[in-house]
Amino acid sequence: MRSAVYAVLLAGLAMVPGKGFAEPAGFQTLAIGDAAPDFHLPDVDGKEYSLASFKGAKLLLVVFTCNHCPTAQAYEARLKQLQADYRDKGVALVAISPNDPLAVRLDELGYTDLGDSFEDMKQRAKDQGFEFPYLYDGQTQKTSLAYGVLATPHVFLLDQDRKLRYSGRIDDSDVKTVTSHDARNAIDALLAGKSVPAEKTRVFGCSTKWADKREDAKASLAKWDQEPVELATIDEAGVAKLAKNETDKLLVVNVWATWCGPCVAELPEFVTMNRMYRKRNFQLVTISLDEPGEKEAALKALKEHRVAATNYLSTIDSKDKLADLLDKEWQGPVPYTVVIAPGGKVLYRKSGPLEPLAVKRAVVDFLGRTYASRK
Repeated sequence: MRSAVYAVLLAGLAMVPGKGFAEPAGFQTLAIGDAAPDFHLPDVDGKEYSLASFKGAKLLLVVFTCNHCPTAQAYEARLKQLQADYRDKGVALVAISPNDPLAVRLDELGYTDLGDSFEDMKQRAKDQGFEFPYLYDGQTQKTSLAYGVLATPHVFLLDQDRKLRYSGRIDDSDVKTVTSHDARNAIDALLAGKSVPAEKTRVFGCSTKWADKREDAKASLAKWDQEPVELATIDEAGVAKLAKNETDKLLVVNVWATWCGPCVAELPEFVTMNRMYRKRNFQLVTISLDEPGEKEAALKALKEHRVAATNYLSTIDSKDKLADLLDKEWQGPVPYTVVIAPGGKVLYRKSGPLEPLAVKRAVVDFLGRTYASRK
């Protein structure tokens, strides 16, 4: 919970003049009463939107949000409900992702199955059934800079003249009981011809991933590439223990071999997943089917692909025995991937080519996508 609170404090301080947070070049703070900056941005459906696209709306709620942020994900259902509740009252909603996807570190993706690329935005919109535009500003970030986006989510409510009337959060809690429905209060007030009760509120969530953070993302990859890679052996008792998973961690087990081309080709995907989720209750385990005399070759492949996980070489003399111990439903072909929850329940299994999104989805659906699931 400490990380969530710290994120709130950072976002809140970023709104206070004089605090020591460096903003990127071109960053502006949009003040109440200012005319909203126009934009021309692509939607996940292939169309391009600008302020003029919403000229028939009495009010326009511009929501800067993203795929990866736990706080942003906590508000996805509420955004859909806002749109459903107000679209027949003349209120339009548009979501914009402000983040440069290349500025997001892998260890910032621990609560998501998708990153912040335009293609991943298309998938999230499809998965969530968004009925509002979801626009991409990650290429230039000009719109996000012009509005002064501090974090995701950050909302800006525009009146019929497209002047800013409310800026801040959607409400006062992402995962706990909401006591102040700030955005709704502002919308209701304007629709009723009244003054907005609170024109500006603090925002909380994940900081905007500006392009100047790309170097930090690159540096993190270089650092992780230097982590030691080891290979131990595992026997029948060890595999049986894995299958029971008496730990508090979610296990992703990949069975592979150096003589299996697709197996080796998939190793980088597992490295990415490990770097995404290993700060949570997660553990990546690889089991090589290479012969004991080929241990050095297996270790070499693991090192080349920087698989700094829990790596084993099976010493079990029968592949049938290994399969029976690990997962009786495994029919034998490799690569083989199985996701095992604490207590031994298999959440996902797949023979053949890896489906990274399916595995990531199994991981975050179990571990949770918001800070409410943080232990």
